[in-house]
Amino acid sequence: MTQVASISQQIWDMKYRLKSAEGTALDGTIQDTWRRVARSLAAAEADPALWEERFFEAMEDFKLLPAGRIISGAGTDRRVTLFNCFVMGDIPDDMAGIFEHLKEAALTMQQGGGIGYDFSTLRPKGAPVKGVGADASGPLSFMDVWDAMCRTIMSAGSRRGAMMATMRCDHPDIEAFIDAKREAGRLRMFNLSVLVTDPFMQAVKEDGPWELTFKGVTYKSLPARELWNKIMRATYSYAEPGVIFIDRINRLNNLSYCEEIHATNPCGEQPLPAYGVCLLGSLNLARLVDRPFEDGARLDLDQLDRLVRVAVRMMDNVIDVSNYPLERHRHEAQAKRRIGLGITGLADALILCGARYGGAQAIRLTETWMAAIRRSAYLASTELAKEKGAFPLYDAEKYLAGETIQSLDSDVIEAIRANGIRNALLTSIAPTGTISLFADNVSSGLEPVFAFTYTRGVLQKDGTRREEEVSDYAYRLFRRQRGENAPLPSYFVDALSLTPGDHVVMQAAVQKYVDSSISKTINVPEDISFESFKDVYQQAYDLGCKGCTTYRPNDVTGAVLEVKKEARPENADEPELPLEKAQVKHSDPFEAGGIVHLTQPLDRPEALPGSTYKVRWPDSDHAMYITLNDIIQDGRRRPFEVFINSKNMEHFAWTVALTRMISAVFRRGGDVAFVVEELKAVFDPRGGQWVGGRYVPSLLAAIGEVIERHMIAIGFLPDPKAAREPIEARDQRYGDDRYGEERKVVNGETRLRHCPKCNQPALLRSEGCDTCTSCGYSKCG
Repeated sequence: MTQVASISQQIWDMKYRLKSAEGTALDGTIQDTWRRVARSLAAAEADPALWEERFFEAMEDFKLLPAGRIISGAGTDRRVTLFNCFVMGDIPDDMAGIFEHLKEAALTMQQGGGIGYDFSTLRPKGAPVKGVGADASGPLSFMDVWDAMCRTIMSAGSRRGAMMATMRCDHPDIEAFIDAKREAGRLRMFNLSVLVTDPFMQAVKEDGPWELTFKGVTYKSLPARELWNKIMRATYSYAEPGVIFIDRINRLNNLSYCEEIHATNPCGEQPLPAYGVCLLGSLNLARLVDRPFEDGARLDLDQLDRLVRVAVRMMDNVIDVSNYPLERHRHEAQAKRRIGLGITGLADALILCGARYGGAQAIRLTETWMAAIRRSAYLASTELAKEKGAFPLYDAEKYLAGETIQSLDSDVIEAIRANGIRNALLTSIAPTGTISLFADNVSSGLEPVFAFTYTRGVLQKDGTRREEEVSDYAYRLFRRQRGENAPLPSYFVDALSLTPGDHVVMQAAVQKYVDSSISKTINVPEDISFESFKDVYQQAYDLGCKGCTTYRPNDVTGAVLEVKKEARPENADEPELPLEKAQVKHSDPFEAGGIVHLTQPLDRPEALPGSTYKVRWPDSDHAMYITLNDIIQDGRRRPFEVFINSKNMEHFAWTVALTRMISAVFRRGGDVAFVVEELKAVFDPRGGQWVGGRYVPSLLAAIGEVIERHMIAIGFLPDPKAAREPIEARDQRYGDDRYGEERKVVNGETRLRHCPKCNQPALLRSEGCDTCTSCGYSKCG
């Protein structure tokens, strides 16, 4: 087996190693996995044996990393797709069409694909519905339906589905869309992004009016800056929605002559048309650096060129050998043969070359490397076109007139003119969280190193756990060369020691050479002012980015950050953009959701305070009485147990089971707010009921609401109705597990967030995705 870190072998075994239905390992080593993938993708070649060997050599030593769906699915004979994500078709504004598209989404997610949708096509809330004498419920009500569907379907590979929802900045319901996640537990399966147009950005700049319209009807007019500030306030408070600069995406699209884009895949690196497919692979730059940490350290551009050419061919073959959830996906993929070749390990490669992430030298090196990748990829695709033919929708005159194509070197343009091109678009920067862990824990995508070292608990055969240190690839290499006690040079910077400007300039530098888009999270300090925060998005737009996503830890998102004073080297370079520096903040965990993790259940005192609530469910003859008892712990009241009683014996068995399970969760301590969210998200397939003038989707959801009401009453959860002044002041203090404790340094070592699946402190967040280094759990959004 390839000698890699323990965590890499564990990730391989959990997520990518082929096993029988009974759990017997069929891939004996990591090399066996590479061989399986290489053989499967080479089957599309006239000389399979030749290309199997070349594909294998490219993947060997983690130099080329196909996306996780390819590694886990290729050559397995399983009915799964090798594409990571999809953008689905345009949703028609009628009931039959809406639910037909819901079915398509479910079928796609069942095969293992994340999906993106634009809900701008649906009429706004309150608009008349002709023929039935009713008013429309609006796009958000149908987003709730999609969200419930996603919750019930486990994607292939035991990975929860992920979705992206977009809405145009001129849609009448855009303000409700922006505020949607203020409601605890709502739209948990979605990432949200606003489609921001150039006219809107111009109106913001000029402080002009902005009209919200649908099919020619104006529903509202407001100052553009007011709407922009509303978007900014929401993302400042709870990291959503992101923004997508949609006019720039369409203007720079190589296929603008035959498609219009208004949605992306869930992480945003692939803006796609209706039924577009997301095909991803990454070049591991960290493995291509010669003489690391020496004066002559450099990335081997000749090896990079050879690797890119093999990668383009290999990814192109995926289009021919993969399964597709829908025939429309197949048609779209084969008509345009779009691929998304990207990078990972960029931050580590920069460190190996002595360049500080975000500094002038790093930007220069990054642009050199990305320009080389783009050039090699386009030349490789022209050679493939000469051998196998151009993509079917290739129109030489229109394609060559594209703004992105015109920015290529003249010899590349001439090669396209002479041979055509096999792949309409070629480059994209994807999240590579789990893949990067698998590849000996290199830095993820174009993100900075998250943490140079941290600890994780590893489950032993006897049920105990031992502590294991996980270290970054470049950090390990430095320690081997310079010794354990050698001080880290100033170019060793991690995510917490960077300013927002460092992130923005790096994203902009990479975007120049990427014909699709980029998945990137710009981390900003908790104490950044709102005005400076807004500047991050304006700078991203001004510097040519196609979208922007930020993450700001704060009380609303439930983050607790504690950083060492020495986190930033004393002589670190200044950032390229003069934004505010991160501040050290020590927080009481009880101030941010009361997160306490216990290994033994709390003891029950003889007497407990509590309350009983009466619930009447319309289809039952008897009321249900829900009793919640509390315990005082560390001066704070928290729920301890729950009982449900009713004369209706129909529900007796499951209510007893439910109360025992919930009580067991409560007695373990920790952040138990998720119990409310999970219960409220349950939809009864027979239909819910109207209770108190509101639609409640199930009896379980009604129970969840009672528990939530009790938690608010005892002060365990904040009252969402209280102090609704600025949006950032009060909001959901608990919520999506993505908004937990990002990481903290305790007694000199980095601790990570607790995973919602295995409850171990092993959750990394990068590029909009959570990845657990303990159990392999992964979630985007």
